[in-house]
Amino acid sequence: MARIETPRRVRGTQDIFGEDQRRFAHVLDTFDRVRRLYCFQRVDLPVFEATEVFARSIGETTDVVSKEMYTFDDRGGDSITLRPEFTAGIARAFLTEGWQQYVPLKLATSGAVFRYERPQKGRYRQFHQIDAEILGAPEPAADVELLVLADQLLNELGIADGVTLQLNTLGDAATREAWRAGLVAHFEAHRGDLSEDSLIRLDKNPMRILDSKDPRDRPIADAAPDIDAYLTDEARAFFDAVTGGLDAAGVAWTRNARLVRGLDYYRHTAFEFVTDRLGAQGTVLAGGRYDGLVESLGGAPTAGVGWAAGVERLAMLLAEPAAERLEVAVVVEDDSLVPIAMATTAALRRAGVRSDTIASGSVRKRFDRALKLSPRQIVSLKKDEQVIGFSQRGYGADKEEMDRVTPIINAIVQAA
Repeated sequence: MARIETPRRVRGTQDIFGEDQRRFAHVLDTFDRVRRLYCFQRVDLPVFEATEVFARSIGETTDVVSKEMYTFDDRGGDSITLRPEFTAGIARAFLTEGWQQYVPLKLATSGAVFRYERPQKGRYRQFHQIDAEILGAPEPAADVELLVLADQLLNELGIADGVTLQLNTLGDAATREAWRAGLVAHFEAHRGDLSEDSLIRLDKNPMRILDSKDPRDRPIADAAPDIDAYLTDEARAFFDAVTGGLDAAGVAWTRNARLVRGLDYYRHTAFEFVTDRLGAQGTVLAGGRYDGLVESLGGAPTAGVGWAAGVERLAMLLAEPAAERLEVAVVVEDDSLVPIAMATTAALRRAGVRSDTIASGSVRKRFDRALKLSPRQIVSLKKDEQVIGFSQRGYGADKEEMDRVTPIINAIVQAA
């Protein structure tokens, strides 16, 4: 008989279990609690969209669109893409679902995203993000609120130490246009020394040359003019309002004049929370203001600002969360009592008590098996001359915990 080969996990994916899952869940639980404090509504979106949603919003010249998206034609012949990020889908939903009536709209979401790239530590082809966005709020106060939310999230996760908020301004439309012209002039003067990728970017998206990791580009990019020389009075005032708001809220930040977003719909604030604890992949949370995004998808001009963070990267920074401890183990010392044990466990769970039944395997070894689960107390169900009874032993449970459980079990046993 031919040997059946076990299927392998697809490269760049992961099965999340045990300690890893506890870290993962802790990030999501903390994010959900903090976003509620800031009155951000939960939204859930399709895992796939029409390809044009991402091509038009992320930009066809970016690596995400040109190299990393999972794109395919469905049976109807439509081009479909698994989402590589959340913002574009939120902007699409904002338009197609008529959410304009709710602005300013504060939204939060989380889930799997997909990018075809080389898997490495903390980076997968299917990975997970948390995401927070504010639509329809052009004031710098919206930027501040999102940054304060992010800062509180990192603090409540216990990973804020060693994480730095890097902040920059991309200016308004007039600022970007003037700065872009200055960058083009600078890079054109060094065209013969630029990498092949940067030559392509020079014609389509020159700001992205500032992000280049190619050693040939770095000296040229480092010598490029800063945006500050081109800021309009309005753009400077906006940035001052953001930094002033962060100072007032007690959020530490540092200026990074080389932090950019290449696409034209980005405006004003750009930011990253970075750490040196994750090696080369040091960004744990990033975002910015994208006042032109909704318009690029065919909507009316609508202010927008948001951020996303990788759940896996945040989880890597966590101390190991403790496993939830079993509160009550119900041990069955006579197999005829299994139905009563099941009723007892069900009643405890309905009362909010974490409990489990130990009713399989050798009767003599069940108590020892229960001890290995490290419960706070063990309840043993037994029968003596057709009289059903129970005993209760504490292993860390205080009197209040014991007294809470006793009447529940007693009621089940008395009714049996």
